[in-house]
Amino acid sequence: METTAAFVGLECVDCGSTVGAGAEGHRCPDCGGILDPSYDYDAIDLDRETIASRPFDSLWRYEELLPFTRESAVTMDEGATPLVDCPKLADELGVERVLVKDEGRNPTGTFKDRGQTLAVTAAVQHGATDVALASAGNAGQAAAAYAGRAGLESHVYLPSRSGFTNKAMVNVHGGDMNVVGGRIGEAGAAFEEGLAEHDDWYPLQTFVTPYRHEGKKTMFYEIVEQLEWEVPDAISYPTGGGVGLVGMYKAATEFRELGLTDELPAFYAAQASGCAPIVEAFEAGGDVHEPVENPDTICGGIEIPDPGASPWILEALRETDGGAVATDDSEILDAAIQVAQHEGLEMAPTCAAAASGVWELAERGEFDGDETVVILNTGAGNKEADVLRSHLMSQGI
Repeated sequence: METTAAFVGLECVDCGSTVGAGAEGHRCPDCGGILDPSYDYDAIDLDRETIASRPFDSLWRYEELLPFTRESAVTMDEGATPLVDCPKLADELGVERVLVKDEGRNPTGTFKDRGQTLAVTAAVQHGATDVALASAGNAGQAAAAYAGRAGLESHVYLPSRSGFTNKAMVNVHGGDMNVVGGRIGEAGAAFEEGLAEHDDWYPLQTFVTPYRHEGKKTMFYEIVEQLEWEVPDAISYPTGGGVGLVGMYKAATEFRELGLTDELPAFYAAQASGCAPIVEAFEAGGDVHEPVENPDTICGGIEIPDPGASPWILEALRETDGGAVATDDSEILDAAIQVAQHEGLEMAPTCAAAASGVWELAERGEFDGDETVVILNTGAGNKEADVLRSHLMSQGI
């Protein structure tokens, strides 16, 4: 395998067991827990000047803090997305500064590309011919795109409620699309059946592959660099499985470990009221969530009733003095429209939960007024423009 010098292997976040850097390992062989890439940070010689001297062209500019070399990567120059200053939002929220990290500028229109460039690179290095996953939509589209670029076959399981764009583009990228049931749980069950029948399929499933959160952690690297090495006071993230949130939490601890920053931002998990297991666990003081029996939200990308990484997510929130917030679907859609009309940025409904959550936090008095707040827009509004327009018309806006 073409790994970077500091990458030493995979460590289980649950029991601490380790496996070697060359292992195909998906889940921990000892306890079945989540595996996380680990590094010898003493072997990394990286300073602000070195990073700043590189072209801001791809997440692979942070190669030393990734498992694989840039030369070996399956990449479409994902990452390097803009951090857009939003002064009108700052005024409305009563804080010093609001910025939106616009992940809709990625190759397939969402931050899922950051995870799939790492995961598909791993699949290639492990000699895979076929990759497979269940997805609410965007991750499946991204997987099909990166698999096509790598010359792999992709098998994508989507619920029927996935957006038309996602379904269409899985096919356009050459993926084997399987539409199963109405919600992500049914697609996930069908994926597991498919995986059991094909032992040569390489899974790209959330927290089954150790590499998707590793790609998404680069959002934090970019945010800090774009803020001229200042750590924002708060980061609001639309949370379903929480892959990007735990990735950024890891990145924040890495930059601090390397002396590139001194602080951690407060991370906030934003969910929809109709499916808010992380919010409920956080408010109850729990270390793990209780599954939501009857999830019901229009925000399909974060309608994850049983997030397997909830202990890690809750740790990230508590260790950074952050929090968790849920808002109703109507408030989330209102937020997407407010951002579009006031700042011009297009947020998909799922992603707008992060903006709606910040509004709710501001109304609760969470902010003092001098904060810098970053909102993660994890996907482009045109993914589900029909949902946004329908809400617009229904409100007579």
